[in-house]
Amino acid sequence: MPELLTPLWLLALVGIAAYLIGAIPFGIVMARLMGLGDLRKMGSGNIGATNVMRTGNKVAGVLTFLLDAGKGAIVALIAWASLGEDAAQIAALMAFVGHIYPVYLKFFGGKGVATFIGTSLALAWPVGLALCALWLFTFKLTRYSSLSALVVTALSPLLVHVFGFGSMFALFLAFAVMVFYKHEANIRRLLAGTEARFGSGK
Repeated sequence: MPELLTPLWLLALVGIAAYLIGAIPFGIVMARLMGLGDLRKMGSGNIGATNVMRTGNKVAGVLTFLLDAGKGAIVALIAWASLGEDAAQIAALMAFVGHIYPVYLKFFGGKGVATFIGTSLALAWPVGLALCALWLFTFKLTRYSSLSALVVTALSPLLVHVFGFGSMFALFLAFAVMVFYKHEANIRRLLAGTEARFGSGK
């Protein structure tokens, strides 16, 4: 954990603002803008980029990923530039929480992977780049988006130490725990051998 130098009341305000920004459901927004319908009634029902991709609209899927990643990165960078690392970590965490539990959708949100990647790149870019490379490698090897997400989040607490960002260990551990919790159904399907590979049409 970083040293807490920012007043607690200000950290609370940062957290609230970051949560509200992180809760913006860009998957829902992009699906509606591009006439794809209600994303929650399509595919897996998830509001993230992977489910948008499954609609067949790759542009919408890429834009959703960039926006979901960007909202986490932006709030973290602004908080760091304005107040310091303690505020940046709070902002990153709350933007992530906002994405998976958005108040605008009655707390039914995504699984947080894109927002996790965005905040990783903003807070510790060497770690973020390593995670992107690891995700791509795992996905190319297995074609499982869920497994790729689980691998990178599981290894992220170790990687922050390897790259010299030890003060972020607790933050990345929290990310990993929440991503695994949100992927509980995927983990069961992976263990049972019934998880659909990306592009399988299932």
